[in-house]
Amino acid sequence: MKLILKYIKPFIALVIISLIFLFGQAITDLSLPNLMSDIVNVGIQNSGIEEKIPYEISENGMKLLSFFMTDEDAEFMVSGYTLENGVYKIKETDSDNIERMGEIYGRSALAFIGYMNSLQGSTGENAADEEALTDYEDIDVKEFYALIPMLEALPEGSLDSYIVSAENSDGMLLEQIGVVFTKLFYEETGRDVAEMQQSYILKKGAVMLAVALAGVIAAVIVGFMAAKIGSGVARNIRKDVFEKVESFSNGEFDKFSTASLITRTTNDVQQVQMLVTMGLRLMCYAPIIGIGGVFMAVNKSVSLSWLIAVAVIILLGLILVVFSIAIPKFKSLQKLIDRINLVSRENLSGMMVIRAFGNEKYEEKRFEKANSELSDTNRFIQRVMAFMMPAMTLIMNMLSLGIVWVGSHAIAESTLQIGDMMAFIQYAMQIIMAFLMIAMMFIMVPRASVSAMRIEEVLDTELMIKEPENGSEKYAVDTNRITVEFKDVSFKYVNAENNVLEHISLKAEPGKTTAFIGSTGSGKSTIINLIPRFYDVTEGSIEFNGVDIRNIPQEDLRNAIGYVPQKGVLFSGDIKSNLSYGKNDASDQEIYEAIDVAQAREFVDSTEKGIGTPIAQGGGNVSGGQKQRLAIARALVKKPPVYIFDDSFSALDFKTDAALRKALKKYTKDATVFIVAQRVSTIMNAEQIVVLDKGKIVGIGTHKELMDTCGTYREIAESQLAKEELQ
Repeated sequence: MKLILKYIKPFIALVIISLIFLFGQAITDLSLPNLMSDIVNVGIQNSGIEEKIPYEISENGMKLLSFFMTDEDAEFMVSGYTLENGVYKIKETDSDNIERMGEIYGRSALAFIGYMNSLQGSTGENAADEEALTDYEDIDVKEFYALIPMLEALPEGSLDSYIVSAENSDGMLLEQIGVVFTKLFYEETGRDVAEMQQSYILKKGAVMLAVALAGVIAAVIVGFMAAKIGSGVARNIRKDVFEKVESFSNGEFDKFSTASLITRTTNDVQQVQMLVTMGLRLMCYAPIIGIGGVFMAVNKSVSLSWLIAVAVIILLGLILVVFSIAIPKFKSLQKLIDRINLVSRENLSGMMVIRAFGNEKYEEKRFEKANSELSDTNRFIQRVMAFMMPAMTLIMNMLSLGIVWVGSHAIAESTLQIGDMMAFIQYAMQIIMAFLMIAMMFIMVPRASVSAMRIEEVLDTELMIKEPENGSEKYAVDTNRITVEFKDVSFKYVNAENNVLEHISLKAEPGKTTAFIGSTGSGKSTIINLIPRFYDVTEGSIEFNGVDIRNIPQEDLRNAIGYVPQKGVLFSGDIKSNLSYGKNDASDQEIYEAIDVAQAREFVDSTEKGIGTPIAQGGGNVSGGQKQRLAIARALVKKPPVYIFDDSFSALDFKTDAALRKALKKYTKDATVFIVAQRVSTIMNAEQIVVLDKGKIVGIGTHKELMDTCGTYREIAESQLAKEELQ
């Protein structure tokens, strides 16, 4: 995960902004159930009355309730009001005093109900319940005032038992009874309770809409920021991976397959991007909503909290079982994607060979095997993860059912309100969803971790071809004359036991052509690849004008070389863009001059658009000979001091080959030219011919000299040409 943290660092400001808005989104989500609870409890059940005590109460109402208070409580209660025109109006503003007055008010109302129930013959002195409260909601409070003379006539202490009983009652019951009496007192003083209820519901509803809108805005901003950070991280990783791969030598490409590098640059980066994008939203949001949901749920009802604990334990067990099965499969997915990319790439690039040998069925089976392994693994993971959703739904529904079952008993006992139970259900769902989000992260993290490690493996690869550590030696890269000298060069591939080249010593001078010839596997292409440092020598050195090429910056070194590979490679675009690949500011005249030398003029002129003719990817819309000639022209346009032709004339007929070599001799008169060839006719006129056999020089000289002194060369020449042609 160090890779992800490293690439997130430049976006730390956006991450902080995202976390702020994410926290805001979580707060809004946690606030909505509370607001819904208020609408149900206060707006619907309490008719919009949220005061703990009535702000207005008639003189008779205060007198009636005073009979059911202690003398101290009655004095304290009255002290909080001002009597104006027969109505007590609230004057107390201290929250602690209001709280105490609310308790006194609720106890007196409950004691009064207990007294009324005893008069009606109900069992117990405090028989207040939901049904009894409903009975009192529609009574005119003035009917109670007829009891005042009777209460005044009662002996002192007659009502103490009711007062004591009320003092031991639950606070929520006192609050509910207080609201019923407040409603009666408000109706008596002329307040429009229906309008109060509507106003409260509309006000809370407006607050809910505002909170929900704020949550939506926060969610949109978080989503935008997360997408921006994720895409930015992916862009930077792809850039660094591509730049790293560009600096790879052939040795690194031998370690990483092309298919694997493609997967690492695309699919692996996509997995990391998905983790960053979703992680910012889920990994941070889930803990906030989970912890906040637990706090809010417990605040609503401690007695129901055990239900959430049981559900969470079951959920954690489910997650652990599922992940113990699925995670090992996740780790193998990327390798399977590598495999199918490899098979697909080989099939597409080798299509003509496959058709020529009639192996379509074999390749279909090979692809089917790779495809089936990937699809079977994906299907297994999807089936295991598909079990999660119905299991989660079952747990959530069972939890809701349990909350309703236990909560309904609490509501019947007046220890829980309906709105609080509804809010508790919402918080329980949020807690479960938080664990579901965490579960989703557990799905993404293993796969993204594997992808991150695969990307790190590329980025942390130590390059075999390194830039000079202590600065490059003075070297004129714009010189037109470079002498290339091999000094006792030996080379072997990584992990190979024996050298491919041994003790190669030769000097190639400007204005002269040095040709390499030998049997297949003799090391011709290998020796050529050492000059541009596609590989570094194992022993000895290669020098440009006396400077070891390992002390020359790679860019300067390769700018001095015009390279034509054994297999002509063209890029998508047109002929002009391909030929000016090594010299972006090349004029049309320079391009046509190179085309003439490469004997490609007839082919280019035969097209409608000339050098503007489109070239397909890999040069798929031109023939092998045309591709090779264009590759030669591309190197010629660059006009470097050193040319390397790695068996670049093999696809040309003898006539074109001869014409090209004749024109090339004049064009490269001041350059140092290296040619690898299989045909003796191609190199007969070279000033220096190097004959290789099993990685060693067995002959060096001109054609005539080698015919006399080198049996290997003479054998090759006589196998290709008639005696008359060898003279």
